[in-house]
Amino acid sequence: MCKQEHQTPGRADRKGLSVIELFQMFPDNASARKWLEDLRWSNGELHCPICGSLETKTVPNEKPMPYHCGDCRKYFSVKTGTVMQSSKVGLQKWVIAIYLMSTNLKGVSSMKLHRDLGVTQKTAWFMAQKIRQGWLGGQGDKMGGTVEVDETYIGGKAKNMSAKERKARKHYSNKETVVGIVERDGEIRVAHIEKHQAPAMVYKNVCQENGVVMTDGAVVYKHLGNDFEHHSVNHSIGEYVRGNAHTNSIESFWATLKRGYQGTYHKMSSKHLSRYITEFAGRHNARDYDTIVQMEMLAKGFTGKRLRYKDLIA
Repeated sequence: MCKQEHQTPGRADRKGLSVIELFQMFPDNASARKWLEDLRWSNGELHCPICGSLETKTVPNEKPMPYHCGDCRKYFSVKTGTVMQSSKVGLQKWVIAIYLMSTNLKGVSSMKLHRDLGVTQKTAWFMAQKIRQGWLGGQGDKMGGTVEVDETYIGGKAKNMSAKERKARKHYSNKETVVGIVERDGEIRVAHIEKHQAPAMVYKNVCQENGVVMTDGAVVYKHLGNDFEHHSVNHSIGEYVRGNAHTNSIESFWATLKRGYQGTYHKMSSKHLSRYITEFAGRHNARDYDTIVQMEMLAKGFTGKRLRYKDLIA
């Protein structure tokens, strides 16, 4: 099914959440736990995250965990089956980390999380990678209306490279390619893929019935006109806008991503690049919602996405 052209409500009515309000809402682990439990078991039925049974009960002393399943005979907590499973970090710190990563448009470094949460830098880095899992999810309907497609390159600056590396840089062979598709004033989808795979990404994500595709003049996009209404602008001759044809929306997203890369993270390794770009896309797609709703959306995405440290660094 294809989406209709997106009409954004704007962000003027967004309700933010100050740090003072955050700590008033979550003064301790108990309040953070209640918030997370209410999100996970929103219908009021405490079901086992392991087998799904409703035959559950509260453990009086909460040892080894707060809840027990009468069917599978396993103990569980709100962390079970989520990115937080097996973590010894308190739930209040998890909620604060969710807040920080939801509200900082250019991201949060592991060093800042380490200082703000009072955990080691290694733990903070691992928490951040786990939280990024919350933005991963199945994509819905194909995009409709006017969409912009473009690619950018992530890597070091020429002045910091050797002569050999600078020569290779001419063809971006030392950089990682990221392709993005954005609905005008709407959702963005990004992927760490090769540039020649961009057309396949367009066919996978854009509706042929009502999709109008805007690109630059790159040769890789020239055949899109066979199946889509396709318009392009030729950046090589200084053409950036021609009527309704431009890629300004996706270029704006790349600018935010690059500022996060240069000013916050300084390096995004090829191995973990997909998580970083998904983080920026997730914030972009939730930008019209109140801060607490953004946090809820991110926390709900934790379920079923456990990430072990040994798998992360393997």
